[in-house]
Amino acid sequence: MSSESNVKLQITLSNPDLDADEQERQEQETRNLLREIRDLDVESAELVVATEIPERAKSVGGFLVGVLQAEVTISNCKKLLGFLGDRLGNKTIELEVEANGKKLKVKASSQEELTAVIEQAQRFIAGN
Repeated sequence: MSSESNVKLQITLSNPDLDADEQERQEQETRNLLREIRDLDVESAELVVATEIPERAKSVGGFLVGVLQAEVTISNCKKLLGFLGDRLGNKTIELEVEANGKKLKVKASSQEELTAVIEQAQRFIAGN
């Protein structure tokens, strides 16, 4: 399948005010999430390399803390979004979705907001 028909997602566990211990826990949580996403049917999934660190973002070992990206086929995107809804419902997250050259960036900080964000992302992908 060509990369043009794939959807790219960047998931950011958003909390810029972490102390060192909390930052370490968030980094471990991000790595655990990455392992779980890799167990799904995704084309690729990895931590985001810190080439340019956005304002208020943190970097550990050359990777942005709490940020990962995945590439998935359109047909498997709903499965991944459902997984994120189940797994991250109580977290503040930012989700960037890129499909067919268009981007959608949304933020959620509760289960209700995350549900709405996932529905918005699914409509965005379906409209491409």
